[in-house]
Amino acid sequence: MNLVCLDLEGVLVPEIWIAFARETGIPELERTTRDEPDYGKLMDYRLGILRERGLGLAQIQDTIARIDPLPGAREFLDELRAKAQVIIISDTFTQFAMPLMEKLGWPTLFCNELEVAPDGEVVGFKMRCEQSKLTTVRALQSCGFDTVAAGDSFNDLGMIRAGKAGFLFRSTDSIKADNPDLPAFDEYGDLLAAIEEALG
Repeated sequence: MNLVCLDLEGVLVPEIWIAFARETGIPELERTTRDEPDYGKLMDYRLGILRERGLGLAQIQDTIARIDPLPGAREFLDELRAKAQVIIISDTFTQFAMPLMEKLGWPTLFCNELEVAPDGEVVGFKMRCEQSKLTTVRALQSCGFDTVAAGDSFNDLGMIRAGKAGFLFRSTDSIKADNPDLPAFDEYGDLLAAIEEALG
């Protein structure tokens, strides 16, 4: 049985941290997994900036409430879900993702959890497991699923390469140059066609 695994930010919705960085005028928060392969290091960096600026979960959630899925993302996801089981595997957090899941029609999401103090300060984060995307895909494969995956960042490469087919979507020029064997697409129609072909 086939199972399609998709990244969330940059593939279906805008990058949450970039939107927050622009709204708060803190360009340092624009760093994402497209820039920093080590997710733990990236999150520690982000939380340090939030502490310095006195920003908490409420301010981030205010930004997220104004974020919509990327144009065409909901239609792409609906069409894909009519053809295959789909799981979104993301390094984002439940506290960020729920409003976006509603706008995408409540697809299945595997993500992580923020640790939040009673006053709303984000004090830490809890990853489901190490290398969560690759580990999740391997676990699904151990249950008898063939996986097809798509993503845009360094932290997607493991799950993209682990399956029977994998694709880059709206990735950076440097990631595409470093992975010339991976088919890369910028339009949902092209990605959908490639996934359908891989599903057979």
